[in-house]
Amino acid sequence: MVWVMERYTFLTVSRHDLFFKDFLGQMFCTLGEIIGSTGSRLERILSGIPGKKCGTIIFTAEELSNCRDIATMQLCANKLDKKDFFGKSDPFLVFYRSNEDGTFTICHKTEVIKNTLNPVWQPFTIPVRALCNGDYDRTVKVDVYDWDRDGSHDFIGEFTTSYRELSRGQSQFNVYEVSNPKKKGKKKKYVNSGTVTLLSFKVESEYTFVDFIRGGTQLNFTVAIDFTASNGNPSQPTSLHYMNPYQMNAYAMALKAVGEIIQDYDSDKLFPAYGFGAKLPPDGKISHAFPLNSDGENPNCVGIEGVLEAYFQSLRNVQLYGPTNFAPVISQVARSAADITDGSQYFVLLMITDGVISDMVQTKEAVVNASALPMSIIIVGVGPAEFDAMEELDGDEVRVSSRGRFAERDIVQFVPFRDYIDRSGNQVLSMARLAKDVLAEIPEQLLSFMKSRGIEPRPALPASSNPPAHMHI
Repeated sequence: MVWVMERYTFLTVSRHDLFFKDFLGQMFCTLGEIIGSTGSRLERILSGIPGKKCGTIIFTAEELSNCRDIATMQLCANKLDKKDFFGKSDPFLVFYRSNEDGTFTICHKTEVIKNTLNPVWQPFTIPVRALCNGDYDRTVKVDVYDWDRDGSHDFIGEFTTSYRELSRGQSQFNVYEVSNPKKKGKKKKYVNSGTVTLLSFKVESEYTFVDFIRGGTQLNFTVAIDFTASNGNPSQPTSLHYMNPYQMNAYAMALKAVGEIIQDYDSDKLFPAYGFGAKLPPDGKISHAFPLNSDGENPNCVGIEGVLEAYFQSLRNVQLYGPTNFAPVISQVARSAADITDGSQYFVLLMITDGVISDMVQTKEAVVNASALPMSIIIVGVGPAEFDAMEELDGDEVRVSSRGRFAERDIVQFVPFRDYIDRSGNQVLSMARLAKDVLAEIPEQLLSFMKSRGIEPRPALPASSNPPAHMHI
C-alpha cells in the first residue's frame, strides 16, 4: 500500500461537447478519505456555481488484483564462468524491473553462494508489482555477479525474461543462457557464460492494507509532544515551540503533516493527545503523559486542528521542564492496544521530540512489549540535536532488544525533521516529504501484526443502502 501524498484530489466536472464546455461543479478530497470511508464509497456535494445546486458525485475505490500477488521462485545455475583466481566463483543474481523510459530499477538480490560454478539459490518471494508493475510482458533483466569482499563484484553475464515467461514454471522455456557482451565481442567461439534455470515458480495473493481498511479496521492515532526545557522558552523566536503568528513551528508542521494523512483512516476523528516533560499547574508536578486538553478523563481532541489548538493552549499553561522520558506514554498507548487485539483496531503513536531520551532502558522495554501488540510508533526529531538513540530504536538494521528479549516486530520509524526542510522555505513541500517517509512503514507493520496473529480482514463493509441520485457526467 502506498500512502498518497498529494494533499488533495481536485475534480472539475463539465459537459464536453465538440465546440464548448459547460462547468458543472467541483470538489476536493484525498484518496485516503475515499479508501477510509465506509465501503470505500465517498459521496460529496459539488460546488462552484454561486446560488446553484451542482449535484452530488460518488467515488468508489478498488484495488487492482495484481497489486496483491506475491511470486515465490527458486533458481539454480550451471557452469558459470570462473572468476576467482584461487577458487571458483561466489555467484549471486540481481533482478531489475524495466521502466517506461528504458532504464532499469533493482528489485531483488539473491544471497551469495560461495565457491561454486553450479549454485542453487534459496527460494525468494517478491511482490509481482515490484517485478513488473502489473505488466506481465515487461522485460525483467537479471545480472549474474561474482561477489568480491571489496564490493567490486565481477560481472559474469546477463539474461532477460518476463513475468509471463517465469509464470510458466520449470520448463524448457525457463533455461536461460547467461551472456557477457564483452566476451562475446572478443571471442568468436564464445557460446555463453553458463546457464540459469528456473526450478520452481508459484503465485499467491496476500491480504493488503486496503483489505483491512475496507473491512473496517480503524487506525487510532495518538500524539505525544515533548515539553522539556531544552526546546527553549516558547515566547522566544529561538524556541522550537515558538508560536509565530505567521508560520507554524516544527512541532506543528510535523503534527499537521502526519495527522492530516492518517486522520482519513480514523472514522471518529477523535485523537488522544499528550505532552511529556512539563510541570503542571497548580502544584508544579512533573508529568510524562499529561493530556493536552487538560481533561484527564477524556484526552481526545477533535480532528488535527483540535490537537493543534490543545497543543498551543498547553504551551501557555505548563512550564517546560524535563527529563525526556518516552516509556510512560508508549506504555499508556500500549495498554489501550492490549485491550483490542482482534484486528478491528490498530494504534499509531506519533512522538515529536527535540532531544536525547533520558529513560532509554525503560523505553527499549516498552518498545519490545509493544511490538507484540497492534501498534506502531513514529518518532519525529526536531531541532539540531544528535539523535543516535532514536536510530537505535528504529530497528531497520538491528531489532530492538531488552533484557535478552528482541522486539517481535520492527514497530518504530524515526526521521529527523531537519532532513525535510525545503531550502526555498516551502512548508507545504516539507510537510509532504515528511509525511511520505514517516508513514511509509505503517501499512507493512499493520500487515505484519495481522499475519503473525493469523487475522484475516473482515468482508468489505457495505456502502450506504440508500445512495443519492448519481450525477450524470
